[in-house]
Amino acid sequence: MNVTLPKHKIALGATGGLAVAASVLLFPAAPAAADTTLSAEAKNLDCAQVECVALTFDDGPGPYTDEVLDALDDHDAKATFYVLGSKVGDFTDTVERMADAGHEVGNHTWDHDDLATLSGDAIRDDLARTDKAIEDVTGETPTTMRPPYGSLNDTAREAIDKPIVLWDVDTLDWQSRDSDAVTDVTLQETDKGSVVLFHDIHESTVDAVPDILDGLAEDGYHFVTVSELAGEDMEPGTAITDAR
Repeated sequence: MNVTLPKHKIALGATGGLAVAASVLLFPAAPAAADTTLSAEAKNLDCAQVECVALTFDDGPGPYTDEVLDALDDHDAKATFYVLGSKVGDFTDTVERMADAGHEVGNHTWDHDDLATLSGDAIRDDLARTDKAIEDVTGETPTTMRPPYGSLNDTAREAIDKPIVLWDVDTLDWQSRDSDAVTDVTLQETDKGSVVLFHDIHESTVDAVPDILDGLAEDGYHFVTVSELAGEDMEPGTAITDAR
């Protein structure tokens, strides 16, 4: 099943400087009513009726991640963190806090390898190792993943047994390292149903988060996890749209 984001500019940016044409799991702005009942943590928001957005943070956890969690708490907002398995052990309290607060903790591989360069077995081993690191802390296995750089090929897609989540708003925070620029891009490009890409390893990004939350809230957006935004539409290996 293919789903797209109506009215969105589908753009794959680079994370860390590598521009990649990839396949991306995108979410409908107004899915069928049966697919839009969100969890209690999301206050039963119906994203077919209200404007929902999923803020996502890659490459952590890191020394600034708790500041992001503080800002999200202040706004009663939920987000999704795509964490590296190699970092989980150094920030167990932070990862546990993510899960306890109702945020989604997703798999971003063990150490940010380009999955398009690996064999199927290597990809499966990498994701399983990362799943275990997260599960050991949170008690739950991640249900979604994001490939580093957004890089995929046929081997990777066949080996990945989770929904693959990329983005439609790339803040390019890794490139600008400018809080104002990150805020401006987010507020200008975010639309109903957007999946927004940030990196919580950059202090400039973390400094922008409070203003971003304020601005999007003023525009009427509600902050949910990617799984809450997508609901029943997320299935491994499906809902894939090619984008460049």
